[in-house]
Formats: sequence, C-alpha cells, structure tokens
Amino acid sequence: MLYIYNMSIREQQDRVFRALSSSKRRSILDALRDQPLTTGAICAQFADLDRCTIMQHLKVLETADLILVERRGRERWNHLNPLPIHAIHERWIGPHAKRAIAMLARLKDEVERVE
Repeated sequence: MLYIYNMSIREQQDRVFRALSSSKRRSILDALRDQPLTTGAICAQFADLDRCTIMQHLKVLETADLILVERRGRERWNHLNPLPIHAIHERWIGPHAKRAIAMLARLKDEVERVE
C-alpha cells in the first residue's frame, strides 16, 4: 500500500537519518535485506533485546518508511523498503563520491606527470 505523506523531503530524510543512527536498527535492516521476516523471527535473531524494544525499533523504522508492514492473520511481516535509502544515496553519497573520485583522478594525473 502506498501512502502519500504531507511532509517535506527534508523531514523525511531527517527521519531516515535518525532511524539509521542506531546500530540495532541498522542490524534489523540487514536482517531484512534478503527476505521479509515476522516480528517473532526478528526477536529470535536479537535475543539480547526484549520484544517491546524490538517493537519500538520497528516503529521508528516504519515511521521513517524504511520498512513496510504486512499483516497476515496474527503475524506481522516486515519488509525492507530500499527506496528511502536509495534517495539518501542519490542526494548525499553519489554526488560526494563523484567529487572525491574526480579529485583522486586529478591527483593521479599530477603524480604521473611528475614521474
């Protein structure tokens, strides 16, 4: 189900960065990378956390639109939504990486000219 939120791109990116600031939430996203998991399966993978804490982390991830939740009967299936991460990459990482690569290429050219 697609939801249209009445929030700015900046607000959405702030939510994504806040959600990604926790190593536990990043680990949960890593667990969801290959397949959707039930909340119970996620809890089993993070035995050091209680179910309530896992649910709080999942709520933060859902609010940031990093996971999509599907309810099947009594089960709650959590799916990774890669689109917000891709948007962050396109906005922040891609342009900075291009600039860094260009600077390294210029440095390489200068070093090779000196030799």
